[in-house]
Amino acid sequence: MKTGISRLREINSALPGLLFGIVLFGMLCQAAGFFLVSDKADFSIGLWIGVCTAIFMAFHMAVTLNATVERDVKGAQAAATRQNIIRYLVVVVVFAILMVTRIGNPLAAFAGVMGLKVSAYVQPMLLKKIRRADASNESITDVIPNEKTE
Repeated sequence: MKTGISRLREINSALPGLLFGIVLFGMLCQAAGFFLVSDKADFSIGLWIGVCTAIFMAFHMAVTLNATVERDVKGAQAAATRQNIIRYLVVVVVFAILMVTRIGNPLAAFAGVMGLKVSAYVQPMLLKKIRRADASNESITDVIPNEKTE
């Protein structure tokens, strides 16, 4: 039986670590927000809308990469450009809805979306530490469990 993480690895091998980093960054921003923000509910809603948007972007990028790799150069460039435009239009629509309806804080949502960038930069270092800890049999491997084979 396949676990959720193994299904994510089928899409893209870096996706589980990227998603973990996005959620971890969201939790760190949430913790900082409790001390630094006066309107905590507005901040929290905006932040987690941004985190969900970043998760959507990560999935969309992974699926787009898989689809474009199988095409010729010209077709891959056109498809990747089209998918990038779609992805960023979704982000613009999410931010527009936040600004018009005032459901959540748009700046907090921006911080949540930036979790994708932070996670992309930190993920290789985190993976390196996890592999090093796994080699020395430490318990950090519980953070992102390896695929179980039966």
